[in-house]
Amino acid sequence: MVVTIDGPAGAGKSSVARHLAAALSFDLLDTGSMYRAVTLIALRRNIAWSDTEQLVRAIDDLRLDLASQRLWLNDTEITSEIRLPEVTRQIRLVAGNTAIRQRLNEWQRKIADGRDIVTEGRDQGSEVFPQAVCKIFLTATASERAKRRVIQLQNGSENLDFELVKQEIERRDEGDRQREVGRLCPAQDALQFCSDELTEGEVVRAMVLIVQARTV
Repeated sequence: MVVTIDGPAGAGKSSVARHLAAALSFDLLDTGSMYRAVTLIALRRNIAWSDTEQLVRAIDDLRLDLASQRLWLNDTEITSEIRLPEVTRQIRLVAGNTAIRQRLNEWQRKIADGRDIVTEGRDQGSEVFPQAVCKIFLTATASERAKRRVIQLQNGSENLDFELVKQEIERRDEGDRQREVGRLCPAQDALQFCSDELTEGEVVRAMVLIVQARTV
């Protein structure tokens, strides 16, 4: 069984998907880490963002251990490196490449084949796994996501202006909706779930019930 969780940035997809997979005893597929890995390779090897052939070929050097959620580039673990700020800044140049998305989509389907898996991203239900039995589009209002972001960064001793954070989130949402590839859009048969005013635990428990209802 494939459970897809899509939604905008800051909606809590990664954390919720991780806890949901654990609650269901499913495997977890974090598709964002794959795009980060390709971005890291391009930076390390000085591959031009326009050199699609080299970028796509680099995917064959990657290995993902689902059990430990660790990524390897040939014989070197890169799990931590893919979270570097420089990778975050440049990932959009990889995510917007049609050929890379097609190659990673193929890899994601191969990984999921024969597994019970929770997979999260932007277009998992609409593009990668259109036949998935359970599709969830997890969202939250821009105000709610901005509040969470401000609290998160305040805990890290960084102060941010709420309105500026909210405006940035709204700009990113609009950009994600206008993408030519990997557009942020719920699948027609996805259940849209708003997490406003809910704790992470409450969201996960609700999603467990949603998945269980699909298995009856």
